Amino acid sequence: MADVTVIKEKKVGFIGGGNMAQAIGFGLVKKGVLKSQNIWVSCRTEQSLSIWKSFGIHTTLKNHEVIKNCDIIFLSIKPHILDEALATCKNSIYKFEGKLYVSVIVGVSLDALDSKLQSIDSAPRIIRSMPNTPMMVAEGITVYCSLRTTEEDEFIISTLFSQLGICEKIGEGFITSAGGLSGCGPAYAYLIIEGLADGAVRKGVPRASALRFAAQVLIGAGKMVLETGKHPGQLKDEVTSPNGSTICGIHELEKGGVRASMMNAVEAAVKRSDEIADIMNKK
Repeated sequence: MADVTVIKEKKVGFIGGGNMAQAIGFGLVKKGVLKSQNIWVSCRTEQSLSIWKSFGIHTTLKNHEVIKNCDIIFLSIKPHILDEALATCKNSIYKFEGKLYVSVIVGVSLDALDSKLQSIDSAPRIIRSMPNTPMMVAEGITVYCSLRTTEEDEFIISTLFSQLGICEKIGEGFITSAGGLSGCGPAYAYLIIEGLADGAVRKGVPRASALRFAAQVLIGAGKMVLETGKHPGQLKDEVTSPNGSTICGIHELEKGGVRASMMNAVEAAVKRSDEIADIMNKK
């Protein structure tokens, strides 16, 4: 099994340098887990690479250079350009054997990844993961499953992801459902923060303070659930006095169907991910 200190020396690459790649890459650099000089990233344009260069990270327009120079390669591109990205590596003079590939691509199964990656690596070791963007501030969630990985691979990946929040290995059948909550959930939380802040602004609280207070409400409530081990319903009851202000607010939320809306949002996200998966895994 790999020593934690050895992970700092691992060469890590990103094919695709968008929001998710940045959340993972910059998050790990900020935490001191990875060294900037040990990271490579490829994008389609120099403009997309500019923010990576500011971190002192190796950049290139050629995907095969990332695979050539790295031990661990994150596939962090949109599902519909995966084939194109791998095709640019297929005819490379370099042989890509013994690499660990970590997919953060929505909807592409382990079997589909295996089939596609075998065009460049005869026996790819694969992690299929579903992280979320709060990893950039070390408060993320990652669920993952694996194919053909070693004990060391599992240790390295779980260690990397755990530095940026919660990490849990689950069965592949639950990946999409978990992603409908963890992957899409931050967007729902931002809507809630914005709505709470708007309510406070309407009653005279300055905008900057309202946004700061609303964000802290979600942080504090989340920590209460995680650290006390109490059911959120119990914690809610502890704040809700008879005929008090909180119960009046909850009544309005229930009239608006807030819980049903949250459930519907997760369900809709999972449904769309399943649709994407059906398209990608038939290719």
